[in-house]
Amino acid sequence: MARATLDHTTSNSRLELEIERPWFRHLITVLIIVNAVVLGILTYRQDLPRSLVAGLEIFDHAVTWIFALEILLKLSVYRLQFFRRGWNWFDFVVVGVALAPGGSAFSVLRAMRVLRVLRLLHVVPMMRRITEALMKALPGMGAIFAVLALVTYVGAVMATNMFGNTNDPDVVLLFGDLPRSAYSLFQVMTMDGWRFEVVQKVIDDGHPFAWIFFIIFIFIASFAILNLFIALVVDALASEQKALLEDELEDIEEEISEEFDEAEGQRGDILAMLTSMREEIAELKQLVAAENS
Repeated sequence: MARATLDHTTSNSRLELEIERPWFRHLITVLIIVNAVVLGILTYRQDLPRSLVAGLEIFDHAVTWIFALEILLKLSVYRLQFFRRGWNWFDFVVVGVALAPGGSAFSVLRAMRVLRVLRLLHVVPMMRRITEALMKALPGMGAIFAVLALVTYVGAVMATNMFGNTNDPDVVLLFGDLPRSAYSLFQVMTMDGWRFEVVQKVIDDGHPFAWIFFIIFIFIASFAILNLFIALVVDALASEQKALLEDELEDIEEEISEEFDEAEGQRGDILAMLTSMREEIAELKQLVAAENS
């Protein structure tokens, strides 16, 4: 029984070494990219020859089963430890969806197979650093989004009270109630046709100084708060880059320390060798002196 357990552990260790080798990861990465391209080509299935579509679908199913085999191999090696990583959960769910029946109820879910290309975010080092920086910036983004929502809500209440009481159907459609006002202010915030589609209609409705309200809202929401998102992401990227440089400096310091220790060891060996040579020379001198006497 113990020998069987040992053999099983040894086989798992060998399998773990194989699935963690670079060639295996590179193969899976290439299959992910090619499969994503194939899924994109299959969106033009109506314009492609049937034989080509059939061949691409066979390839797609084959790649899906390869992905399933990859998951099974990792489950057999890591067992429950497999589910401790978020990316493993992502792979497990996407592959499970890809193996769902091909009926109309699952057609949208099966299209999610292309999401496996997002694994490149943690395979490519630069993409991984950017993704980790964005993940670290999410709490701050939530706070900024809350501030933006509060400013939009206050502006929507003010705009409804100032511009909503009118007989102009265009202005009522823009600011007739709170949800419409919030949507219109969001359009103003994005600066997409805000001048003629929003502001000009309000001014023509008898509010000649309405542009002051909208300009103030644009400065607060667009130029101030939205730019905080960019500043937060840049700060997160800078922190991630700083941490990376610190790790590299630590590695360099460790290498220098190891080389210094090695040099110190070699210096001690050389001193010991010189001491031994001096002793031997002294003995030879004594022998020569004894012979001459």
